[in-house]
Amino acid sequence: MTPVILLAEAKRSAEVTDWPARIGWLVGLLLFIALVYWLMREGWKWRGTLQSDLPAPPSAPEETGPVRLELSGRYHGSTTAGQWLDRIVAHGLGTRSRAELTLTDQGLEVERAGASDFFIPTAALRGARLDKGIAGKVLTEGGLLVVTWALGDKLIDSGFRSDHAAEHTEWVDTLNHMINDTEGAR
Repeated sequence: MTPVILLAEAKRSAEVTDWPARIGWLVGLLLFIALVYWLMREGWKWRGTLQSDLPAPPSAPEETGPVRLELSGRYHGSTTAGQWLDRIVAHGLGTRSRAELTLTDQGLEVERAGASDFFIPTAALRGARLDKGIAGKVLTEGGLLVVTWALGDKLIDSGFRSDHAAEHTEWVDTLNHMINDTEGAR
């Protein structure tokens, strides 16, 4: 019987956790995540520096005339026209936000919550279409209103999504009609 008692006495449970190793891994992981976020921020700032030759978008004039259309929704960002992944970040154009769009005879006013507002004069408008994606945001086919406009000598696509997607078609038709009328008057 003695051997059984000795085995029972000799039995010990292993340590459950090696705290120094676990804390070391956790600190290393947190440092890695911080490094990744810092690199992403630096890349965003570098992209803004590369786009510093882009002029600031104009702000809305005092009097814009009667309202043709209004839209509440989200602003998903701006890209170089025709290149849906080449995000424009200069002058806050890369900041996603809630947006209120107002279309008048003078142009398109974009009021954004938490970001700088901007105005697209009618003469700068180049086209409007329905699309499915822009700079990291992909939606269903036709789920995004994309407005093409000129800022300086660069053509830009800006993406908007209405709270009521059925409004997109009316916006595309009205904007393209305005653009055709403006080009016909030139």
